[in-house]
Amino acid sequence: MIFKKFGVLEFMNAETGVSNSNAHHEKITISAGSLSLDGELVIPPLAAAGLIIFAHGSGSSRFSQRNQHVAQMLQEAGLATLLFNLLTEDEEILDATTRHLRFDINLLADRLRQASKAMSQNEQARNLKVAFFGASTGGAAALVAAAALGARVAAVVSRGGRPDLAGTALSSVLAPTLLIVGGRDEAVMDLNREAYQKLRCEKQLKIIPGATHLFEEPGTLDQVARESTEWFVSHF
Repeated sequence: MIFKKFGVLEFMNAETGVSNSNAHHEKITISAGSLSLDGELVIPPLAAAGLIIFAHGSGSSRFSQRNQHVAQMLQEAGLATLLFNLLTEDEEILDATTRHLRFDINLLADRLRQASKAMSQNEQARNLKVAFFGASTGGAAALVAAAALGARVAAVVSRGGRPDLAGTALSSVLAPTLLIVGGRDEAVMDLNREAYQKLRCEKQLKIIPGATHLFEEPGTLDQVARESTEWFVSHF
């Protein structure tokens, strides 16, 4: 793994109005076999409660505006975040045509495990407990990775995810798991309910009224961030 210091990220705490100008902001390169995956690690000032590793959804990247928004709200609550690309640039170009890599859950889960290993060796993050936040197919990848890592994962949140794609791994997940689904995302809601029944860990299914699959309706993504923050903080 290669770690390169990137600089300092400045953001405003929504509750206190205080600018956190000394947050640790680091550009990360994660080795996945012979491949390299780019990411950004942000650790808020003072002691972070834990580290949330994001698994973005189908056809997305670490630059997803929705995940960036949720990540900033988590940072404001004192949680560290890692957003990284689960696919290389060449893989993203291929997937844009074939659309098969975004559904290769085992591949995506392995990339999450590699990211978790990288963070355990990072000087700034190695003492932080790790949790996963997955969206769409990233939700399934987060659950498969959590099943493989066992007690090393403190919690999992899936936003508009496809936990059904985690298959038999669902019954092996130990990490407390929160499934968040939009109330108007009926097909995905049904898939989440079926997956929920197969989970044997501490779990909760949260329906956000009026929200569709991408949580584009006013206030719905903020609600996702609040629910996620409460879940993570309570399990770190």
